[in-house]
Amino acid sequence: MIDDALAETPPGRVVWVALSGGLDSSLLLTLAAAACRRHPRPLHALHVNHGLQAAAADFEAHCRRLCSRLGVPLFVEGVAVDHDAGLGLEGAAREARYAAFSRRVATGETLWLAQHRDDQAETFLLAALRGSGVRGLAAMPARREWLGAHLARPLLSYARAELEAEAERHGLHWVDDPSNIDETLDRNFLRRSVLPLLAQRWPHAAEALASSARHAAEADALIADLAAEDLADLGDDAACLPLAGLGRLSLARRRVLVRYACHRLGLPTPPEARLETLLAQCDARRDARVRVAWAGAEARIWRDHLHLLPSRLPLTPAWQFDWDGVSPLATPWGTVDVTLVPEKGGQARLRLKPRQGGESLRLARRGSRDLKRLLQEADVPPWSRERLLVAWHDGAPVAALLPEGRWVAVAAGWRAQPGGCGADRPFSSRPG
Repeated sequence: MIDDALAETPPGRVVWVALSGGLDSSLLLTLAAAACRRHPRPLHALHVNHGLQAAAADFEAHCRRLCSRLGVPLFVEGVAVDHDAGLGLEGAAREARYAAFSRRVATGETLWLAQHRDDQAETFLLAALRGSGVRGLAAMPARREWLGAHLARPLLSYARAELEAEAERHGLHWVDDPSNIDETLDRNFLRRSVLPLLAQRWPHAAEALASSARHAAEADALIADLAAEDLADLGDDAACLPLAGLGRLSLARRRVLVRYACHRLGLPTPPEARLETLLAQCDARRDARVRVAWAGAEARIWRDHLHLLPSRLPLTPAWQFDWDGVSPLATPWGTVDVTLVPEKGGQARLRLKPRQGGESLRLARRGSRDLKRLLQEADVPPWSRERLLVAWHDGAPVAALLPEGRWVAVAAGWRAQPGGCGADRPFSSRPG
């Protein structure tokens, strides 16, 4: 099984094993080390120390001993779990773990995770109990692309009992996480109380649930294909969906398309109630200012289009920053990556402030124009206008710009780069 999984990894690129120190990952690393000796390939182990319990040091020590015995380089990432993220302990730990993975696993490399068939059954049940759709019921994919890397689960088709037998055959030692007996955690409750009870009545319960997850994954792939076709018919811009085109779809296909578009954009998908509110708002008056928000994302309706975008921090009116007009500047609302210099040459001391209202710029060959008019002429969406920064020099505004190089307008006597943008020309035709 491991040889087949290794054959699917890019030749010459590092294969990483996420090593917790438990039975599953210890076995996976042992099998991977043997496979990489048969078929030479660089192999690294990655241990994430969550620091959530006193036994964390023991887990790390075990991983070091195992890697030393196998001759596999070990990399340890310490993380801080955000207990206030609103994800629960398990969810927050998972977020921290994957963030650690992303720091180590490079583009084109492979990360192997040690989940097995019983884990898949638990994940399916958890998704069903949360009322998840087909994508949630698909549980964990055997392989997928992830941040430019390849993520795979070579043991996913094997039962925990099979892995235990294989580990004993290899004479393996592993550590058991004391928190695994805490049935206040949902997954532990399913593992220790629910699934054993189901297996008493239906001995193949875990296998059947994992099979249902595979069927859901196939259905999800077909639904994604349909959504991709619908998106292509509507212009293939996931961030900007025409309302007229949406209106020609059935309600079910609209739901699927919005979820698919969010997925394409890397945005969280809206919860069911938020999605229904959003779709109902698509029939609102065209002059209505529609905004529907959910954790990490929001939707806006503007100019007969539904815009999907990440949540934005509001401007802080008192914020200001001295800037030389050349150095990249990170702000809470995005990076200012525009070069702003006097046409006569040299640099100038500038002060950036949020737009207060009423500012105007004296443009070359156009005279004084207020920023509100310039924003309207450039078709800058209302939500982007809320993040406009104004550059001042000697008590007068000399430029207005949006972070991330979306749009800039400059006064006479000043020059903005990159892209050769002239006064009040947008860096992109549809900023925001």
